[in-house]
Amino acid sequence: MAKKILTDERYEKKLQELQAELCLLQRFVRTQGLRVVVVFEGRDAAGKGGVIKRITERVSPRVFRVVALPAPNEREKSQLYMQRYLSHMPAAGEVILFDRSWYNRAGVEKVMGFCTKDEYETFLDNTPSFEQYLVDAGIILIKYFFDVSAKEQEKRFRKRLEDPRRQWKLSPMDVESYQRWHEYTEAYDRMIRATDSKHAPWYRVMADNKKKARLNCISHLLSLIDYERIPFEAPDLGKRNKRKKGKPKDIWFRNKVKEIY
Repeated sequence: MAKKILTDERYEKKLQELQAELCLLQRFVRTQGLRVVVVFEGRDAAGKGGVIKRITERVSPRVFRVVALPAPNEREKSQLYMQRYLSHMPAAGEVILFDRSWYNRAGVEKVMGFCTKDEYETFLDNTPSFEQYLVDAGIILIKYFFDVSAKEQEKRFRKRLEDPRRQWKLSPMDVESYQRWHEYTEAYDRMIRATDSKHAPWYRVMADNKKKARLNCISHLLSLIDYERIPFEAPDLGKRNKRKKGKPKDIWFRNKVKEIY
C-alpha cells in the first residue's frame, strides 16, 4: 500500500496531535517521578535541532530540558570524560534531551583527532557499561541517530551558505564533516556497532525529509514510554478582587514600543 503524500496541512495536523500527546506524557512523567534521557546524534545538517524544537515547543522547559554542551574548557578536559554529562542527568519528573552527547568522542573527536586512540578505544569499551549503570539506576534511556544522504546534506549546507537566517549554523566543523563524509561514515559505523545494546539500543531516523523525520521520531519516542493519560484537574479561576479606592487602574510606563504592525 502506497504511503500518503505528506502535505503541509497533514503535517501540521499530525504535529499538533503528537505535541498534545507529549503534554500528556509530561503530566505522567511529573506525577510518576520518571527520569528520561533522550540522546540525539547523527550527521551534521540531519535535522536534530528541528525535531528537538518541535518536541519542546508546547511542553514546559522545567520538565523537558535541552542540554547542548559547548566544547570542554581546560578544567573539564582534566575531569573524567563522563563527568560533565552526569551533572545533567534528570531528577524525578524530568526529561533531558541531549543535543549531541558523550558520543562526541566516537564522532567528531575521533575523526578530527581531538582524542587519543587509547581514549577512543576506552570510550567504546566503557560506554555500554556506563549506559547500563544509567538504566539500572532507573533512567529511561533512548538513543536516536539522524541519518541523511550525502546529496541531501550538501543541499542543506548550500542553503546555509545562501540564506542569512541559516549562515550561523554553518561552522568550520560542518565544513569538515562535509569534506570528511567517508571518515565520519566509518566512525559512526564503529560507534553504533560497539554501543548498540539491549539495554540501550540505537534507533536510526531517516531524515532526508525533515517533516517526516520529525513525525516519525516523535511518534516513536511516545511509543517507547508506557504512559497513562492522567486527567487534567482544571482549577477554579474564581473572581478577581475589586480594585481598592486610590489604587492604580493600570501600570505606568515611561517608554513603550511603537505599534507599527
